[in-house]
Amino acid sequence: MDKLRSLEFLIAATDTGSFAGAAKKFATDPSTVSKSIRKLEEQLALQLFQRSTRKLSLTDAGKQYVDSVKHFINQLEITEDNLKAENESPSGTLKINLPVSYGRLVIQPLLSQFRRLYPDIAMEITFSDEYVDIIGESIDLTIRSGSLSDSRLVAQKLAPMDFIICATPEYLKRHSSNISDRTLEQHNWIRFRFKQTGKTMPVLMQTKDGVKQLDPGNQIVVDDGEVQAEFCAAGLGISQLTHFNARSWVEAGKLEVVTKACRLKGASVYVVYAKRDRLPARTRLLLDFIKEGLVAIGETPSSTWASWVNNN
Repeated sequence: MDKLRSLEFLIAATDTGSFAGAAKKFATDPSTVSKSIRKLEEQLALQLFQRSTRKLSLTDAGKQYVDSVKHFINQLEITEDNLKAENESPSGTLKINLPVSYGRLVIQPLLSQFRRLYPDIAMEITFSDEYVDIIGESIDLTIRSGSLSDSRLVAQKLAPMDFIICATPEYLKRHSSNISDRTLEQHNWIRFRFKQTGKTMPVLMQTKDGVKQLDPGNQIVVDDGEVQAEFCAAGLGISQLTHFNARSWVEAGKLEVVTKACRLKGASVYVVYAKRDRLPARTRLLLDFIKEGLVAIGETPSSTWASWVNNN
C-alpha cells in the first residue's frame, strides 16, 4: 500500500510540477510527498527528479519510469471498473449447492424460472446432503438445515422444517386412523436414516406434555426422503415425512396427514453464503428470487404449507 501511494505521489508531482501541488491533491503536506518519493528513489537506486527552488523536472530515467507507472495505474483502474461492473450487473456464473430432496422438489423449479428471467447468468449446481466447504469450493450460495457455527458465513432462515405423519387412504381403511403416541407400534413404519450420522430420525408426536421423540418401529429404513414418501404412497406403511417431501402426495390425495405437524428444535431451512461487504448482483438477485418464490408457495421464515394441519 505504501508503494502504491508513493507511485500516486510521483504522478501527482509530475502532473503539478511540485511536491506542494501533489500534497494538495492528497490533502497532506509537501514534506510527506517529498519523503515518500525520496524513499522510492532509494529503493530504485535512481534519481527520478531534478530538483530546483522553482520547479521539478523528470530525469530521463524518471520519464521512463513515470510512463510505465501511468500505464500500470491506468490498467489497474480499468480492471477495477470492469470488476465493479460485473459485480453490479446480472451476468457471470453462480455456483449453487443444494440438499438433495429440498433442492429437487422446492428450489430446482425456482432455478428454472430464474434462468429464463436472467439468461446471461450461468449456473453450476451440485446436490449433496453432506457438509460443503462453501469458501474453499467458491460456492456462491447453498441451502442447508441446522445451525450455523462458521463466523465467515451468513445464514438467512427461509422456512421451518415441519414433520407430518402420513398414510394412504387405503392403509387407513385397513388400520385404525386414530394414531397417538400409544398406538404407533401397531403400524408398519417407513423411517428415515441420516447418511452423515447413521442415526434414524425419531418420530415426533405432539402430546399434552409437548413434543415427544419416539421410536415405534422400523420395518423399512431409507436414507432418501423422496423414496421414503414413495414407499408411503405405495401403501407399505405410515411414515413421518418432511413437509416438502409430503406436499405433492397430499395435494394429489394419495396421502393423508394423520397427526399435527411437529418441529424438531434447530431443524429449519437456511440459505447460506460467504460473508462479504457487497454481494455480486447475480447472487443478490438469486437470493431475493428464492425468498420471494418460497413465499409464493407458502414457505416463510415462520411457517410452511403444512401449518394448516395444526389449525384444523
